[in-house]
Amino acid sequence: MSRTGHLRIPFFDAQHRAFADELDEWAGAKVAEVEHGDSAHGDVDATCRRWVHTLGEAGWLRQCVPAGFGGAHDPLQSRYLVIARETLARHSGLADFAFIMQGLGSGPISLAGTEEMKKRYLPRVGVGRAIAAFALTEPEAGSDVGAIAMAAQRERDDYVLDGEKTWISNGGIADFYTVFARTGEAPGARGISAFVVDAGTPGMSFGKQESLMGFRGVPSSDIYFDNCAVPAENVVVPAGGFKKLMEAFDLERCGNATMALGQASGALEDVVEYVQHREQFGKPLVEFQAVQVRLAEMRIRVDAARLLIHRAAVNAESGLPSILESSVAKCFANEIAREVCGQAVQLMGGYGYSREYPMERRLRDAWGWGIAGGAIDIQKVNIASAMVGRRFDQRR
Repeated sequence: MSRTGHLRIPFFDAQHRAFADELDEWAGAKVAEVEHGDSAHGDVDATCRRWVHTLGEAGWLRQCVPAGFGGAHDPLQSRYLVIARETLARHSGLADFAFIMQGLGSGPISLAGTEEMKKRYLPRVGVGRAIAAFALTEPEAGSDVGAIAMAAQRERDDYVLDGEKTWISNGGIADFYTVFARTGEAPGARGISAFVVDAGTPGMSFGKQESLMGFRGVPSSDIYFDNCAVPAENVVVPAGGFKKLMEAFDLERCGNATMALGQASGALEDVVEYVQHREQFGKPLVEFQAVQVRLAEMRIRVDAARLLIHRAAVNAESGLPSILESSVAKCFANEIAREVCGQAVQLMGGYGYSREYPMERRLRDAWGWGIAGGAIDIQKVNIASAMVGRRFDQRR
């Protein structure tokens, strides 16, 4: 199967295909170099830092920041982002994580930050010299972001932050954090503002690194804020702008779908290679009709998920409605990634279940993307809401 043959559709042009080919070749050569040895010693922070620096030095992180601040495009181009994420995820989930967190953590600055704020942070993000993080989730506020309880009180020229964030990717290694807190102007999401908080700010501390079923090597920890003073000039999104910001972050939902797709397409590629060489009962597995049917079903699901993601990406880039389309893409891609990776493990038998091979990790990572960035069930509520033209109140 051609790794970039799916880009020969009207959604993409020769530049997109050249970008995909170049990144695919580069990533294939870099995984062993960047990740070799660290996992044996448990130094996941060092591996993540090295991916950020390596991606930045090679110029790939320019896709995560707007032109004028070291980026490749202005505004950001969703088609390049989904190509990058599927390609990187196919080679290494950690490489994809390092890539997207640069865009997600700095995204509010790109979208709503002042000129001075953009100049201070974005050029460093684009070359991998500053690691970004996005601190939204709390112990009692996951899918229900309107339940955020962390407080930010105005005191003269500062805002004082008090509260806790949990499951924060890049927690403890980032150079700055986009932190969401309640400033109290209105109930629910309307009273939430966003702040840029630099690492090392007094009053900010970190919990232990979480040990997860999947996403091994992804730094994730709780963050505690205790009388943490942040200059008022570090407000990147004032109260009232949260909804608009999260609608703009529709692209992140589409990106998470692409990460799941990358795991599924990588699993399909690996298992196709495997069944052609693995012999049982005197012939290669691929000659068994039951195996052929499974391969065909896996390919159909991967292609369908990819097309849904491409539709959402093109809509987002063209200014067309994309919230519903991104929810549909994320739902389907997350579900087929779990299915395809599971089928691949089954076809590879003990080798698929062994940690010596990448397949079991693909399955664990694929399961996680059905939770991260908006759980599958919440996406289905969003889809139903759009279908009937009204939002369902989950708090009643």
